[in-house]
Amino acid sequence: MEKLDELMKDVISDINDIEDVLYETDDKDELIRITERYPVKVTPYYLSLIDRDDPNDPIKKMCIPTSFEYSEGGVEDTSGESENTVIRGMQHKYRETVLILATNQCAAYCRHCFRKRMVGHSSDEVAALIPEMGEYIRSHQEINNVLITGGDAFMMPDDVIERYLKCFSAIDNIKLIRFGTRVPVVLPRRITSDNRLLQLLSEYGEKKQIAVVTQFNHIRELTGEAREAVRALCEAGCYVRNQTVMLKGVNDDPVVLAELMNGLVSNGVIPYYIFQCRPVLGVLNQFQVPIMKSLAIIDEARSMMNGQAKSFHFVMSHPTGKIEIIGLDDEGYMIFKYHQAREEKDRNRIFRMKLAPDTSWLDI
Repeated sequence: MEKLDELMKDVISDINDIEDVLYETDDKDELIRITERYPVKVTPYYLSLIDRDDPNDPIKKMCIPTSFEYSEGGVEDTSGESENTVIRGMQHKYRETVLILATNQCAAYCRHCFRKRMVGHSSDEVAALIPEMGEYIRSHQEINNVLITGGDAFMMPDDVIERYLKCFSAIDNIKLIRFGTRVPVVLPRRITSDNRLLQLLSEYGEKKQIAVVTQFNHIRELTGEAREAVRALCEAGCYVRNQTVMLKGVNDDPVVLAELMNGLVSNGVIPYYIFQCRPVLGVLNQFQVPIMKSLAIIDEARSMMNGQAKSFHFVMSHPTGKIEIIGLDDEGYMIFKYHQAREEKDRNRIFRMKLAPDTSWLDI
């Protein structure tokens, strides 16, 4: 069994150590300057997935910085997370759910991350507040599930993960415990080589259902190692769901998107959401696809998917809630519906708007 710190000992966090994946058009000095603000971090495993002969390789786009990250435009907090914080590290935006930013650590820093501002605290800092979080949940009987994320929830030590599981599995009104993690994608051996983590998930899964919510964005991420990690999670009693982000140059192609979704369901991962990429500072000009184009891509991709693969919702995570993007009506208006909402008045509300072809986000 390999411990987490052993798995991470060879992680790459210096542009000088990844010169073999840079091209002649990459300005290394500029990339070094960018990483002073937005650090680079990538596992050797994930780096090995890059096709060195493809200047537009989608894996490289997701883990290696580019000059776009220093371009103007975008905001740091696109979902109003700071406004929903009730305890340090814990948010209560939706009636039935609390979200815990348990750590600011990741196995790899995604260049499209909507938390590029590096919100969150160390796992030890937030874990110290677990009893207080438990009391908050008990005093709000409407809360029936908790999402532990970050950062990456599976980058916490096993003993810290157990503290969360022990606390929340003992709360009657909690029916589901979710972990948000990209570990199956970027560091699958964290799962397959760690019997203790799988034992914890299996043990506490006897008390409460545990779900693992991950993020595969391209079919090439669904490697043999990744599939093995997914199988191990399923065998431990978890169910695994996926949240894909629509990313320019990565999966903004109907064939690519359909291949990903069909590949996921054939390996035990159920598509959950496709997210409209958020207008984040350092992300906006590199990855955002206009809403109209995203919808057209998704609609065409659906025609190539089986029924299980097309079970996802296409949404944007807006400060007012998760807004589902449904489609165009006969008058050319885009139809939206609140999938989840912060305010009671918006719950399940349907509305429509005329969108310009280049509109990538809603200003409402």
